[in-house]
Amino acid sequence: MNTKRSGLHRSAARVAATLSILGLAACAPESGPAAGTEEVAQRDDAVSADSSYTATKYPIVLCHGMAGFDSLFGVLDYFYGIEASLTSGGAKVYITHVPQFNTSEARGEALLAQIEDIVAVSGKGKVNLIGHSHGGFDVRYVAAVRPDLVASVTTVGAPHKGAELATFLKNNLKSGGFNQVVLATLAGSLGTLLGLLSGHTDPQDAIGALDSLSASGAAAFNAKYPAGLPTTTCGQGAATGNGMRFYSWGGTHPLTNILDVGDGALGVSSLVYKESNDGLVGQCSSHFGTVLRDDYTMNHLDEVNQLFGLTALFATNPKTVFRAQANRLKADGL
Repeated sequence: MNTKRSGLHRSAARVAATLSILGLAACAPESGPAAGTEEVAQRDDAVSADSSYTATKYPIVLCHGMAGFDSLFGVLDYFYGIEASLTSGGAKVYITHVPQFNTSEARGEALLAQIEDIVAVSGKGKVNLIGHSHGGFDVRYVAAVRPDLVASVTTVGAPHKGAELATFLKNNLKSGGFNQVVLATLAGSLGTLLGLLSGHTDPQDAIGALDSLSASGAAAFNAKYPAGLPTTTCGQGAATGNGMRFYSWGGTHPLTNILDVGDGALGVSSLVYKESNDGLVGQCSSHFGTVLRDDYTMNHLDEVNQLFGLTALFATNPKTVFRAQANRLKADGL
């Protein structure tokens, strides 16, 4: 349990390049809407020597994004180093897995089954859900259909208003055309491979996943499950709803570490966006519930401490942010 323009050849190349990007996924100068103690720039996760610093009342469940996984070969964790960082402070942490490429509802249903198991095994009655990227939709779905199982929902770099890259691809893929077939085939194969490498076999629907993360797909999802969403263009959402607390954070720096091979792809994909973004998700699109911060010096991969912890130097460590959120949940009695 331990997540077209013109020319056939040009189009195929663009789809392949974009797929590789998706596959990677997923202050006072850095001040956000609601700055917290985690704003201190540090390169370790020793926020507190207190062994109970992250000891929340309810288990923390980490949920991966598109093209994600729980762990590959038991070596590369999606939430790299984050589970250990949380458990070292007393948190009970569960890592989930859902289809790498599928609709938000399908992924949400897969997640729900695991949440029911976690609640049963832990005996705690509820969980604190944290979802990255597409995982932000998954956790919102579970919270909407089974609020009795959820104490809090936190989304990290989730495109609640849709991702402009997904919208661009959807608008330039002719239904049933060559590009769409290529995307569906390659993404489906990638999803299956990632699933096998992580020890899981899940149904894949690349086109459904793309549609879910487009502006129109996100709007349809939001109409069904509106809890926690801002009612203004770039505002904060309701802090609570149906007995749950809602939070979010995100980054706005696609390029953060010259040694990180993912930065180049995210730098290219960021050019599609009209607002500050993390390479795959726009700044305002990441807003949900209480916006803890929307401008971390992080890109989409950095938000979960990838790849292998190669994040921005002299900026907030992603593990620190997760630890601070766990401490916040603890303080809230969650």
